[in-house]
Amino acid sequence: MQHQKPNFTLLDLARKWISGKITAGEKTEFDKWYDSFDDTSDELVSAETASAMNDRLKREIFAKAGIEMKKTVRLWLRIAAVAAAVATIVFGIWFYEITSSRKAFRNDELVMNDVAPGSNKATLTLASGKVIQLSNVKTGVDIDADSLKYNDGSLVQGDQKNTGAVSVPALGARGLLTASTPRGGTYIVTLPDGTKVWLNAASSLKFPAAFTGLPNRKVELTGEAYFEVSKDKAHPFIVKTTKQEVEVLGTHFNINSYEDEKSTKTTLLEGAVQVSLLGGGPDEGAASRNDVILKPNEQSTLTDSRIKVAKIDVGEVIAWKKGDFIFNDETLESVMRKVSRWYDVEVVYAEAAPKSFTIGGFVSRSKPISAVLELMEKTGNVKFKVIGRRIIVLP
Repeated sequence: MQHQKPNFTLLDLARKWISGKITAGEKTEFDKWYDSFDDTSDELVSAETASAMNDRLKREIFAKAGIEMKKTVRLWLRIAAVAAAVATIVFGIWFYEITSSRKAFRNDELVMNDVAPGSNKATLTLASGKVIQLSNVKTGVDIDADSLKYNDGSLVQGDQKNTGAVSVPALGARGLLTASTPRGGTYIVTLPDGTKVWLNAASSLKFPAAFTGLPNRKVELTGEAYFEVSKDKAHPFIVKTTKQEVEVLGTHFNINSYEDEKSTKTTLLEGAVQVSLLGGGPDEGAASRNDVILKPNEQSTLTDSRIKVAKIDVGEVIAWKKGDFIFNDETLESVMRKVSRWYDVEVVYAEAAPKSFTIGGFVSRSKPISAVLELMEKTGNVKFKVIGRRIIVLP
């Protein structure tokens, strides 16, 4: 049976509303939905049990958010108001699936052999080839005209012996720098023009130490990153990946271009971008005529030298930037690629493992790997065995 796709953007707005971090525009959107919730019915003040009220409110709110509650993992206390129900949905771990209803169980072995989640890890390679290990207790690094700093204002030291701050001359003003995250790492990089880039695990960004005097602001990406581009009409910002280029003036977007994924996906949150397919042959590097202009909430998918565009829920795409995993009717194989990168583990499939089994769910990336694996095990369609940093997928 088919089910509606979850409205992850709505859930994200609810999260912001509860934490007090919602903007005026976002609050208007959320209030419109919230005001449509009928909390004045006789049922709310009737003698129904707290448990029955809990279940009914969850059903109604999930229905309004576009989520079918076929199977959930309930980690909340009883509730007696709509606001509490929203908080429960946003902060609780929920899980649904469409192919099985077998009894769930807990795998204590997963907990015993747990793997910690990824964290802030990155290196910066200078034009000279020198590699600087960036601090794991910081969240980001800023490249400016004077020196290399962390995003809390402290200076980046040249090496582990703290022999001195790294300056732009040492960086090589006309040379290219490369910020890289390992598997299990993430970091924020602020470029010389003020553009902020969030790097996901196993990703790298190559960029000039300074954009001054250059005709454009061109960077090269492998892996996945979210961009908030500083506006500069005279100098377009260009992101090059293996198979495409994305050109913008100032906007927010996400690019997923991992080598082990079958497609390159570009998702626009605000502004406008042009996605161009890179050609091959003697004119390699030139953009082909297969170009598209994306509008907000649209995603281009480049597969087999063809670009397709579709409207999507961007909340699902940028969940990783906000510290979450969101899986929406994804195959087990696709989910495990994400898990493998974030937890820095090897995934091995046993014979008859259900690689194409589709699942969906929401869980914080700050949880150990057992939290993610247990949720998938609760569908009854798959089991996991953890041996060191190897995850064996069993039928």
